[in-house]
Amino acid sequence: MEFFRKPTQFPFMATRKVWYGLSVVLMLASFASFATRGLNLGIDFTGGVSVEAGFPNTANVDAIRRRLETAGFVDPQVQDFGSSRDIAIRLPPSPAQNGAAIRAQLDQILKSIDPGAQILRLDVVGPQVGNELKKSAVMALGFTLLLIFIYIAFRFNTWRLSLGAILAVMHDPILVLGIFSITQTSFDLAVVAAILAVIGYSLNDTVVVFDRIRERFHANRRLASALALDQSINQTLSRTIMTKVVTAIVVVALLFLGGAVLRGFSEALMIGIIAGTYSSIYISSAIALDCGLTSEHVFPTLKKAAADVLP
Repeated sequence: MEFFRKPTQFPFMATRKVWYGLSVVLMLASFASFATRGLNLGIDFTGGVSVEAGFPNTANVDAIRRRLETAGFVDPQVQDFGSSRDIAIRLPPSPAQNGAAIRAQLDQILKSIDPGAQILRLDVVGPQVGNELKKSAVMALGFTLLLIFIYIAFRFNTWRLSLGAILAVMHDPILVLGIFSITQTSFDLAVVAAILAVIGYSLNDTVVVFDRIRERFHANRRLASALALDQSINQTLSRTIMTKVVTAIVVVALLFLGGAVLRGFSEALMIGIIAGTYSSIYISSAIALDCGLTSEHVFPTLKKAAADVLP
């Protein structure tokens, strides 16, 4: 099944420098936002209190927020959770956090607004646990990138494809983090999970393209590298577009119907799908080409065999 009726012949490699420029602009914007705004870290990383509460009728979010502020809670975050009768409350860390005391206080505040209100879940995360989770998230991302580099280098016999893959894989999460920094969307462990999923998803597309590159070089070992890469990307383009569209349908459903808890997760996935499609086409293969990729790098035995034939 093909997305296009006729085989495509887009000259992707001929326009790669234009897309390099776009990537540089996006990366600079992301880093500038990191430096000036940072990330809006959730309580998973900063510590604090996360509460889910249910109301028999539509919850008045503004009234709940005002009542919490009056009770002494600093900068409480209150938002709908799944439906208009369910709310999520996030409170910043406090030196004297006690789950039972906070539950009792919140229960009194919510029942003063609506006697039928109930606290469905309350989680208290200490600052020390938040710091440990932050370090674990950074380590998880670092080990993922390292193992990807090693895997591609062994799989395709050349560091050129490995370098292209790793830079493309880094490109996608940086864009996700940059947009989260610009929009100040809450960044929590669910978003970290989404970023890891984006990395794997982007890598899968890159490996599919690299496999086709190897097939093209195997079929014609004198084929110009730029032409081999263009043919490989065009031949996998239908598969890439159809896979991403189907996945995007599910992610969009999560984004609009999943509620506040899944919003960050689904936003990260949506950004990653778009960035991953772009990077697997224009970043990974283009960087390998600019590093001098040839068929001899993909099939090193060819070079050795040719040398053995010479007197």
